[in-house]
This record gives sequence, C-alpha cells and structure tokens, in this order.
Amino acid sequence: MNTAILTIDDIASNNTPAIVDYLKSKGITAVMFAVGQNVEKFYDEAIYALRAGMIVGNHSYSHPAFSKLTIEEAIADIEKNEEVLNKLYKDAGVERVYRPFRFPYGDKGGEIASQLQEYFKEKGYDKLDDTKVPYPWWKEGGHDKFIDTFWTFDIEEYRIPWKTEFTVEDVWKKLKDRNPEQGTALIGEEKHHIILLHAHDETEAMVPEYYKQFIDYMLENGMTFEVPEFI
Repeated sequence: MNTAILTIDDIASNNTPAIVDYLKSKGITAVMFAVGQNVEKFYDEAIYALRAGMIVGNHSYSHPAFSKLTIEEAIADIEKNEEVLNKLYKDAGVERVYRPFRFPYGDKGGEIASQLQEYFKEKGYDKLDDTKVPYPWWKEGGHDKFIDTFWTFDIEEYRIPWKTEFTVEDVWKKLKDRNPEQGTALIGEEKHHIILLHAHDETEAMVPEYYKQFIDYMLENGMTFEVPEFI
C-alpha cells in the first residue's frame, strides 16, 4: 500500500487556481499552507482554493526563519497571519474547522521551539494525523509529538528557479529513486508520506504544470492520496 497526504506551501500565487483545478479533477484534497503576504497579494486566488474545498493553514505572515526570532516576534508573525486567514475564511464563506501550522524551511524555532509548541497547544492548533507514518526517524526526531506539520518527502521543485545546478531532471531522479542514501523513497511497499510541494509562479514559468507532472507520476505508480485528518 502506498498512501500519502499532499501539502502545498506558500500560497497564494497566480498558479494556485490551476493547481486547485487539477487537484479537484483527481479527487485530491490538499492542505495548502498560506503565507500572509502572499494571500494579501493574491487574495482572490486564495479564496478560490478555500471555496474548492482545500484546507488552508498558517505558514506565517512573512516567511521568516523562526530560529532567528524572539518568542514575541514569532508569535506576532503567526498571529498577524491568523488575522489574514480569519478574514479570508470569512470572505470565502467557509467555516474554518482546522488550524494547522507549518514552519517556513521546517525551522521549528531553535531555542524557542518548546515555547512555540506550548503556544500551539494553548491556542488549539490542529495536528495533522501522522499516525500512519511508519518510518523510525519520524518518531526519533519527535515529529509524532510536534503540533506543527512537517513532511516525510520534499519534492524540492522550488529549487529549480533558484539553484542553477538543480534542474527538473534532479527532481525526477529523486522521485524515482527507490533506494536513496538519505531519507525515504517516495514509491514502494508500505509507504505513507506527507508530501511537500510548493505553489510558485517562478517554477511554473520554467516547468509548466510541474505539479501535474509530478503528481501524475505518483498516481501512475499506485499512490493513493488520502483526505487530510487531524488529531
């Protein structure tokens, strides 16, 4: 069995509606983590995602590295995005049932990490159900206890526009590697992944419909995308 939950970072963007339309055509519900500054810039596109049934979570307002912030700065950035998202849900006419959070860069805050986890607990943030993740490193790293949403497989397509030595061929190599030196293979028996993809117009410009290419490959190789649930 090869199952996954799809998460998409950094909405909103120009290509967000196209991604949403594609996901709907495949019956996939994604957790889309929103950066407040991006939502303000592409407000209608974010509304579109909500009305189409996607779950929109908090990915901070300004996309900082949280380990470089004080606890006061970190909470202020998170709560500034909360205001953006509360308004977004209200304007979309969609009830905000779940409030997941994902750290930019996977940076959980360094010295303030434990304080942030306590903050999420006190404020009632929702933890993505990760009980099916089978990899020993997941629990060894404490991810089963953290409230924020991490990932088990990063497609890394966001690197294509920024790193000249990293190309779409490198993404394909990673997707197809059945025995990686680091991390866990995407495809194989008894896999359950939390997959990380990004909504970036810069990637779209270089690799049109990149999201469709990569997700089609997963579907063709027997991956089933599950509806996200929270605990």
